[in-house]
Amino acid sequence: MDFAGKNVLVVGASSGIGAAIADQLLVAGAQVYSLSRTEPNRPGISWEMWDAAGQNPVPTQHLPEELHGLVYCPGTILLKPFNRFTDADFQNDLQVNLFGAIRVIREVLPRLKKAAGASIVLYSTVASRVGMPYHASIAAAKGAVEGLTKSLAAEFAANQIRVNCLAPSLTSTPLAAGLLATPEKVEAGNKRHPLGRVGQPEDLASLSTFLLSNQAGWITGQVIAVDGGMSGVKLV
Repeated sequence: MDFAGKNVLVVGASSGIGAAIADQLLVAGAQVYSLSRTEPNRPGISWEMWDAAGQNPVPTQHLPEELHGLVYCPGTILLKPFNRFTDADFQNDLQVNLFGAIRVIREVLPRLKKAAGASIVLYSTVASRVGMPYHASIAAAKGAVEGLTKSLAAEFAANQIRVNCLAPSLTSTPLAAGLLATPEKVEAGNKRHPLGRVGQPEDLASLSTFLLSNQAGWITGQVIAVDGGMSGVKLV
């Protein structure tokens, strides 16, 4: 895939999936811009500090007039029984996963419209389509992201802006470090997936980069499971 001359904003490019996406885009020739709490440890990325959990304005002064792509990667993992969730827990998950995405999209939409055929990639979770205990808050927040994806895909189609969403299962990132903290936990995570392993950032980055590219120019409004078969395969 050739991204020469393309400008892409990766929100959350400092670690995990966002970092893997940024790496692939840089190799493909894109100019990568980032918003994140910490500066990406990668040369060639134009960065501004921004925390999706806060209420600070979305900084756009470092962005070009045209954006050909946007990936919103910030997420949360807060798992506990439903009766222990507080309103603040639900509000924080919604803030980071849903309202953060809304605020970024709103701010950069004029730049996306100026590009010929821009692409937005959002992130959901397998827990929004497969009922899982202790996932009530994140499943609710990411379910809202899936609805946002489909609505914006319809609304932005007239501007040739595509909007898609990836729904991963457990992936080996800093965010999920506590769930994969021991060899026993890794083995248990591997066994939960029909393909026999948890995800790696590159698994999600490869599809994200494809969806940003012109090769995915006829794909929009999709929520795509990237979950090792968890949501679609049952082993007997």
